Amino acid sequence: MNNDEAAVQAAVDKMTSAFEKNDIDAVMNAYEPGAAVVFEPGQPVTNEQQLRQMFGGMAAAKPVFTYSGHEVVVSGDTAVHIAPWQMVAHTPDGQEIRQSGLSVAVLRRQADGSWKMVIDNPHGARLLAQAK
Repeated sequence: MNNDEAAVQAAVDKMTSAFEKNDIDAVMNAYEPGAAVVFEPGQPVTNEQQLRQMFGGMAAAKPVFTYSGHEVVVSGDTAVHIAPWQMVAHTPDGQEIRQSGLSVAVLRRQADGSWKMVIDNPHGARLLAQAK
């Protein structure tokens, strides 16, 4: 993995860690203004207040994410990060929630050299499931 690929991976890992810690300011800082996040397949959200609310609601369930691999492709100042993921969380009454998917995220290099997400779709595998 080269330096750019490692930096992209680190940006995704940092956001995941912040999300697990319910640090919504740090989660939001991982995204460019106007970024699109797909909480429900086919329904991207770009409004910052709505994103904060959605992330906050999900983080309240104390999610723990695991990735079974990462692929990063960088071309200039644009990158794509692809990773199969699993998540375990708990409802307020203690019931376990289990989800999984394929994360596909597009990141852009910022003027300071850092990477921020522009598009974040954790439901990248849904089309494959529909094709079966």
